[in-house]
Amino acid sequence: MQLGFAMPHMLRLKASCQPWEAAVTGADQTRLAKWAEKLGYSMISIPEHHIVPASHVELSGPHYFSAYPAMGYIAGATETIRVNSCIAILPLQHPIVTAKALSTIDWLSGGRVTVTFAVGWMKEEFDLLGVAFNQRGAMAEEYIQAIIELWTSEKPEFEGRHVSFRNVVFEPKPVQKPFIPVWFGGDADAVLQRTARYGSGWWPFLTRPELIAEKIDYIKSQSDYSGKLSDVFYGLSTSRVGEGHTVQDDPRARPGMTRQEIIDRLGWFKELGVTISAVPIPMLKCVEDYFDYTQWVAEEIMPAVK
Repeated sequence: MQLGFAMPHMLRLKASCQPWEAAVTGADQTRLAKWAEKLGYSMISIPEHHIVPASHVELSGPHYFSAYPAMGYIAGATETIRVNSCIAILPLQHPIVTAKALSTIDWLSGGRVTVTFAVGWMKEEFDLLGVAFNQRGAMAEEYIQAIIELWTSEKPEFEGRHVSFRNVVFEPKPVQKPFIPVWFGGDADAVLQRTARYGSGWWPFLTRPELIAEKIDYIKSQSDYSGKLSDVFYGLSTSRVGEGHTVQDDPRARPGMTRQEIIDRLGWFKELGVTISAVPIPMLKCVEDYFDYTQWVAEEIMPAVK
């Protein structure tokens, strides 16, 4: 079991964020990224929304990064830790631009990129950006095919309803071969089927822990399963967030659990097929206290679950 680093103030979800996080600055996050790398955390992941309608602010909060610039920044500030998105909204950006952004980060970082794509759920965001919400699944299917073609082919060609190209060149290719690890976030059957075809990782959000193993079996049972699934991410606090970022009461996912409670829960996750998790951000007074807490996790939890 690997542990990803829960970076404070990546968002301000009512369901999971702590009040002190809002004071965390970009400079603090840079120090924390270097600290996470030093302590042996495996990954820092970046949530994404491009714009949040006022009607969603109470639950979702107003604060989100664009995933790829933030991933590039964190990769540039570190040397070994992996960067990921959680998630990047695949249909909201042209796949050529997405492919280029990710291959650029992977090339410059020496191959430290993973990407978690999802189709998105906030219809108003799609409307504001002029993207057809009811076409997002079909777009995502074409977009991932086009991105992989650009990453892997010396003479990339693709012909689809939503994207087409030929007689082009595309470099730099990703350092990682055959291409950057692609994960998919979400819980619907269509997401699991897409994971089966293209993904090496799955990041569930609304799936209850008890159903993770069943859904992994579903992924692997698909007739077009690629055989690549090797990672499943499920954070300890994931089940506190419901559909539309609603607040869910799950006492087993609370912040500030004891050492043994955390170890036991991570051990159970591992039995279910989870390969990477993250310990919730607890109630603290300030960011300096979080340096101490994440060191405690690295020293007391990490060795017990690896």
